[in-house]
Amino acid sequence: MTATSAHAEDANRPAPKAVLFDTFGTVVDWRSSLIRQFEVFAGETGVAGNWAAVADAWRREYAPSMNRVRVGASPWKTLDQLHRESLATVLSELGIAGVRPDDLDRLSLAWHRLSPWPDAVEGLQRLKRRYVIGPLSNGNVALLVNMAKFAQLPWDVVPGSDIFRHYKPDPEIYLGVCDLLSLAPHDVMLAAAHGSDLAAARSCGLQTAYFPRPLEYGGPGARPLDPGSAVQQDWDILASDIEDLATQLGA
Repeated sequence: MTATSAHAEDANRPAPKAVLFDTFGTVVDWRSSLIRQFEVFAGETGVAGNWAAVADAWRREYAPSMNRVRVGASPWKTLDQLHRESLATVLSELGIAGVRPDDLDRLSLAWHRLSPWPDAVEGLQRLKRRYVIGPLSNGNVALLVNMAKFAQLPWDVVPGSDIFRHYKPDPEIYLGVCDLLSLAPHDVMLAAAHGSDLAAARSCGLQTAYFPRPLEYGGPGARPLDPGSAVQQDWDILASDIEDLATQLGA
């Protein structure tokens, strides 16, 4: 299915020079990847737990942990550091015992080992032939580089939030990436499966492309589809996935 907005065919819209991507949930399947790694850990150690519940609770800590940094309630910390703190909290709240400190270190880096969605690698390879591509993510550089190696994501550049010491939706991260690439905001497109991310990017002058990831939270009914799927959101491009985005951008 191709879900193309009128703006995707607007001859007055300049072609972007760079196409950047939200990463967690948009390019990689964080939930299934985390659950799989937890299950491997459980098989090796005998630690028992509801690993789907752990993954979901850990993800729920994602935005609040970054927001504490954004509002100054916590000093700057990388996403790796926040993930470790959040996982310790989640395991304690869910009553999962037997996780040693070195186990916690290993599990907190599970975000470095996330698998891509089926369309991601081929779609990115196509886009790379014509555009500069990279993540525009809250991940720190080490996380994003290791994930790219693991998932074979063919990024040209890997800017991380630790370069800008801000987290989305702070404008410093959207505009900082543009400055890093020596591009005006209107020459950069953010592609994401999350409408709030795209709205923040658009407010900074970036072009926007939306495609849904209905399985991000485990399948139909697990969580309402992101409101960015609505045509009235008026993104520059509406696509069905990254391969469709590549097609619409002529890659």
